[in-house]
Amino acid sequence: MFKLSAISISIMPVLLSSFLSYAANDSIEIIEVHAQKRKQNIEDVSVSISTISADRIARQGIKDATELGHFVANLKISQNAAEGTPPAINIRGIGLLDYNTANTSPIAMYVDGVSVGSANNQIANLFDIEQVEVLKGPQGTLFGRNSTGGALLVRTKRPDAGNYGYVSLGAGTDDWRRAQGAYNATINDESAIRFAFNHADYEYTSYNLLETSPEAGLKQSDLRLSYLGEWDNWSAFVKGYYGHWDGIVQPVGNIGIFKDPNPAAPVKCSPSEAGSAGCVDSFGFNDGSDDFWAVSVNNDSPHLSIYKGWTAELQWQLQEDAFITYSNGFNRLDRDHTFNCDGSPKRLCEGELGLKSELVTNELRYHSQLGEDYWTIGLFQYQERIYQNNHNDILRDFRGIFAPELTTTFFYDNEIVTKSIALFSQYEWQLNEHHMLTIGARYSDESVEYDSISRLNFITTPGELAGSLIPFYTVNGEVKDDGFSGKVAWNYTPHDNLLIYYSLANGTKSGGYNGGLLSSKEQAELADYGPEETLSHEVGFKLSEEGAYLLSGAIFYYDYKNQQVFMNQASSTPNAPPLQLLENVGESTIYGAELELEYLFSEAVKSRVAIGYIPEANFEEFIDPLGNRLTDNRLPFTSEWNISAELAYSYELNSGELATVIGVDYQSEYYFDQNQNPYAMQASYALWRANVTYQYQQWQVGLWGKNLFDKEYSHLKFDLSSFLGMLEDFKGEGQRIGVDVTYNF
Repeated sequence: MFKLSAISISIMPVLLSSFLSYAANDSIEIIEVHAQKRKQNIEDVSVSISTISADRIARQGIKDATELGHFVANLKISQNAAEGTPPAINIRGIGLLDYNTANTSPIAMYVDGVSVGSANNQIANLFDIEQVEVLKGPQGTLFGRNSTGGALLVRTKRPDAGNYGYVSLGAGTDDWRRAQGAYNATINDESAIRFAFNHADYEYTSYNLLETSPEAGLKQSDLRLSYLGEWDNWSAFVKGYYGHWDGIVQPVGNIGIFKDPNPAAPVKCSPSEAGSAGCVDSFGFNDGSDDFWAVSVNNDSPHLSIYKGWTAELQWQLQEDAFITYSNGFNRLDRDHTFNCDGSPKRLCEGELGLKSELVTNELRYHSQLGEDYWTIGLFQYQERIYQNNHNDILRDFRGIFAPELTTTFFYDNEIVTKSIALFSQYEWQLNEHHMLTIGARYSDESVEYDSISRLNFITTPGELAGSLIPFYTVNGEVKDDGFSGKVAWNYTPHDNLLIYYSLANGTKSGGYNGGLLSSKEQAELADYGPEETLSHEVGFKLSEEGAYLLSGAIFYYDYKNQQVFMNQASSTPNAPPLQLLENVGESTIYGAELELEYLFSEAVKSRVAIGYIPEANFEEFIDPLGNRLTDNRLPFTSEWNISAELAYSYELNSGELATVIGVDYQSEYYFDQNQNPYAMQASYALWRANVTYQYQQWQVGLWGKNLFDKEYSHLKFDLSSFLGMLEDFKGEGQRIGVDVTYNF
């Protein structure tokens, strides 16, 4: 089947070129991307790329990066364990579904050309944005070690000539309120500044039935100030930013799995029954409501995030066909995220993820156009320091009743320092009019130093429920690795509007230290892990007619080795918290295909369809640390089919323009863990969205809706069945309707 799919996609440009050639002109813009760290036409790059424009982000009410997966084939992004924890980004089956603040995603994110570092910084609010690019497949040559599955490139709007601005105010359901705006000002003939702001205040679409718990929601404020100067041979872009988020975290649901939790003879609910009115957890709890969005949980759980930093990019034009670029970035993030993981009014599993991180990056690149060829060479340096201040309070309401070792508060404070330096180069060799060869390589040297200190609080004297704080373990060490990654690609251009390419690329995700909840010193000593590697084969094409259509497709085959797998495993001690491990435990084979078409039916009607298909994304056999044999299990968070489609219609009305868009994101079923646990599975779903915008002179009014049919789905179902007889249910976003009014000046 895979071979037939490959043949079908390779001949599709020939079959469709005549069909598409009649489309009208003048409406689909040429798309420029920065996938090779310079501005290029998307049709000239041998990388599978999807773009999301500023207009789509603004008109469709996209708040942050976690919503981008609704628009791109084979991309899924989840808020993971509630908004405020590191998001889970998955491209073509490669991702890391782990809320731990110590870890790095295998999907790199760059904002204005600078790496954001660990997954903590991948929650990015999208305001005053120029474009977002999604690069699929390993990007190890130009974007580094932690781009095994791909990269997200976010580009904010830069200052330009003119004095102008806009202000946008919005309101919506569930007390959604938003204010955004920007002002651009020319300083002189060579320079300009731009100020942008964003404020969002909202409640979650899931709601709490427990009257003593405060209403959950966040207030997010973001500021950005940019400067751009351009002289004869120099240019300088400098950006400073600040953000402040605070509120109450989204309440978690409780999916009980027992009809009768009697430990002597427990009776389980079927996976389809779990979470319904007839199913309870180990303590007999059920929220008592058939409303999917309703929970009943002790959720006095505040969240606070403060981030700030800068980006600087200097460019020096050495001569007409050569220039040097230097970029520097600094980011500081302070975050406190509290949680209740039992999903009930009791205090059975509560805690805090405290984080302080500092990131510094530097990159120096030389670009040169050598006739028809192009050469890039660069040096990259990175240092990130993460301080974790975490605790997890277990079975607080049963202190003095259960055995002391089962009612424990774990404190785990870790310092993790990652240092990396890399040298990279890529050469694009134009063999002749129709053929180009791209060769790239990168050498990286990295170290991760960790210092892990844990303490315990439990009852040491009968009757003293406050307990005593005692040392648990101290573990320190270092993980060092180095190695090469690279790419070889062949471009064939039979005529101006068709590119066919083959790419062989590999990428590496770094080793590190799993600074999560560790239940013993032995587990802490084994918590470091080594790098993983992906070798990718990809054949693709890009077919276009300027102003009429853009069709692209690809088939891919991945050999995924030494895979880092986050495992949530039942403890060998009854009623104890599960073991949470991250280890190099397996190899996987992934293959699939995708097809994306942007097509203009007429000047007024435009469509966009993206189809992703991954028939194989499975572990080869391995035995987990508890002796469970996992053979041919599906990778977590990986749908077999996903489809994103949009239809847009615009026309003139009373000297203005009325534009409408309706879209859908479909995902087939997928699992939330490596065990293919049927209780931790998300059934297939489709999320419909729509917006209507009327533009008249300087005013714009927009009505938008997301999840129009209030489809029930979850970001994550976290298995605590062996501990509490339930799964945590981190619910997705329900129906939300909003209106925005924008004034341009």
